[in-house]
Amino acid sequence: MQHATPEPAPRRARPPVRDPESPRRVTLLELFFDLVYVVALALISRGMVTEVNWHRAGQALIMLAALWWTWAITTLVTDMYDPERPEIKMLITAVMFGVLLMTTAIPEAFDNRGIVFAITYVAIHLGRGLFLMPAVRHHRQTQKRAARIFLWFAVSAVPWIIGGLVDGDARMALWALALGIDYLGFRLAYPVPGLGAVPTEQRNVTAEHLSERYQQFFIIALGDAILTIGTMFNLDKSETQNILAFAVAFVSTLLLWRIYVHKSGQLLPTAIQQAKVPSRFLRTAPYTHLLMVAGVVTTAAGFDLVLHDPHGRTPPGWAAIILGGPALFLAGRSAFEYEVFSRVSLSRPGGLLALLTVAPAVLFLPPLVAATAAMLVLAGVAVADARRSHGRPPEAPAPPH
Repeated sequence: MQHATPEPAPRRARPPVRDPESPRRVTLLELFFDLVYVVALALISRGMVTEVNWHRAGQALIMLAALWWTWAITTLVTDMYDPERPEIKMLITAVMFGVLLMTTAIPEAFDNRGIVFAITYVAIHLGRGLFLMPAVRHHRQTQKRAARIFLWFAVSAVPWIIGGLVDGDARMALWALALGIDYLGFRLAYPVPGLGAVPTEQRNVTAEHLSERYQQFFIIALGDAILTIGTMFNLDKSETQNILAFAVAFVSTLLLWRIYVHKSGQLLPTAIQQAKVPSRFLRTAPYTHLLMVAGVVTTAAGFDLVLHDPHGRTPPGWAAIILGGPALFLAGRSAFEYEVFSRVSLSRPGGLLALLTVAPAVLFLPPLVAATAAMLVLAGVAVADARRSHGRPPEAPAPPH
């Protein structure tokens, strides 16, 4: 009598975490995911100029910070987990759907569709945790990390939802509080009583993947500026003024790209690899890049104003947008340079001082002149960068210890 061979015990499913030896190139799904943000950034920059005041600027900053945080956390997910696994692909696709729904609510996020914006944001972050915790149940440390992050987003969900139900300044205050919780939790590594904070060894980053993702998002932000230039340019008014405004906007966009790339943008992967504590970049990059992206989005809003009406005197609100965009970018770029080289070139604070100096004068001049002044300041920073590196060997990254 033959005995049946016992079937092998089912092998425990491998959790969808990254293989340390696997390639870390950006996947096509991640690039597809980014497309939603082209629309989102364009709607935010357009919303800033429908009514130019500090209240509207605050609303735009809150929406940008919320969308940026959704992108930044999703980028970390694709760095820690294997984006080629079907379950992670499903997760990224679901987040993309949620971000697109948030994007549709942007024009009325502080009016009738605030609850849609808030609930979708909360659903993205809590849903991600509810999805990942059982998916990595056989990987205890990874599950604890997902649980810590989930609990922090559960706390911030309260002011997000309540803010979506109230109106006016109360909504702004509650959403600002919610974002403060989200950003602070990340900075502190999500400490939870009984679980502690995320251990340092679990905060390691992949230089190739993460640096490429941040570079790509900055290009998306520049795409908002290009979109504004292309859609706002018309010849209904003075042909000469419109062409001049078009040229100033295009050159300014080119300079923003050039200043970002030289040299910190190029050496970012190497800087992360050479850092004694690579996770230090993880703790600072979301904030520095948010400043630079906010600067580009605000600059794009300035292009909208200048291309719409390049003549007459520049109202104070217009001047704040036209000059404030490059200023925000230079402030973020200064912090970014410190991340890579542990120092800040004098051209960065010099550019900020120059923008502040010309601000009073542009109030008596046309918006086109104000935009030209901002362009010349950016050009001065770019020229200073080129002169500093001309004829010298490439500078090695020296990130902070």
